[in-house]
Amino acid sequence: MTTVSLRGGDRVLHVAWPDGTSADFPYLWLRDNCPSGFHPQTQERQFDLTGIPADIAITDAVLDNDEIRLTWDHIGHVSRYRTDWLHANRPGIGLADPARIEPLLWRGDFPARAIPRAAASDLMTCDAALLDFLVETKKTGLSIVDGMADDTEAGIAMARRIGFLRETNFGTTFEVMSKPNPNNLAYTSHALPLHTDLANQELPPGFQFLHCLANEAEGGGSTFCDGFAIATELRSDDPDTFRLLSQTPVPFRFHDEDCDIRCHHTVIDLDLFGNLKELHFNAHLAGIFDLPADTMEAYYQAYRKLMQMTRSDDYVITTRLKGGEMVIFDNRRVLHGRAAFDPGTGFRHLRGCYVDRGEFDSRIRVLSRKKA
Repeated sequence: MTTVSLRGGDRVLHVAWPDGTSADFPYLWLRDNCPSGFHPQTQERQFDLTGIPADIAITDAVLDNDEIRLTWDHIGHVSRYRTDWLHANRPGIGLADPARIEPLLWRGDFPARAIPRAAASDLMTCDAALLDFLVETKKTGLSIVDGMADDTEAGIAMARRIGFLRETNFGTTFEVMSKPNPNNLAYTSHALPLHTDLANQELPPGFQFLHCLANEAEGGGSTFCDGFAIATELRSDDPDTFRLLSQTPVPFRFHDEDCDIRCHHTVIDLDLFGNLKELHFNAHLAGIFDLPADTMEAYYQAYRKLMQMTRSDDYVITTRLKGGEMVIFDNRRVLHGRAAFDPGTGFRHLRGCYVDRGEFDSRIRVLSRKKA
């Protein structure tokens, strides 16, 4: 059975559960998270931590079935906690997150049949199918939707089923086709080396949706590589290169008649726990490197090595999108590009938009709640 005990000297409540787990809960943490301090509808915290003494203490702890009742020495307040809630929120463990999905790293031998696929009709009508697809997309960072309607709004509707669209200086949606007077290489017929979009933004977009409406021109194959796989290999095999790329910020810039958007980023970005978070790699948006002269040579060698890896068959896969397919990929993990195409041999038109990672993860969490 569950047991509770007070350790006043350490200012913690000790709880042990029948499954063999146990945890210490500091007094201030317990008082800050008293269920009575949260709004009953919004579940936002209303409790003011500065309204109690910093040395607040517990005078009594009672286990009553599945509830622990604590009495405080400050105005006799009583707090009630469910034991399963305390178990799920043990200090140092963190709340379980269905959107925290271990990435499945892949390389150039990743077969096309292994790319997660789903039918558009299933994703638009079935929450369970959508959840499974989002989880698999998050795992690989890359997926394809089949059977998209021959409608310029079809891809946008699919993206909106997942989350709010991200607007950039290119608009909420964008047309990837050869255009006169382009302000971006994507709007030409030239080859695009592998890159992440909009590395010049303070927060580059998250997941990109590219609906292929037509791909009749010769050439124009789509290329992808898993930036996390490359970064992981650099971390283990060439730690000096990894250190330079993950600790040295460099400038990125996009500018045209209407915009001049600039930001410094590390090419490899780690989260607060040292895990891979994202890549910022876009050679045609790279600014003029402004590093000190005595570190420039070493950095260029590291940067060049990463660039060579993104062009190696060891890491790159190629597929040719067909009309009615939509590719979805994590723009801050999976690098994408394309081969040159000849617009004189046929029409090529992809329509794109972005849904940020936070929206993508939120949809996974909400659908997981419904499934439970």
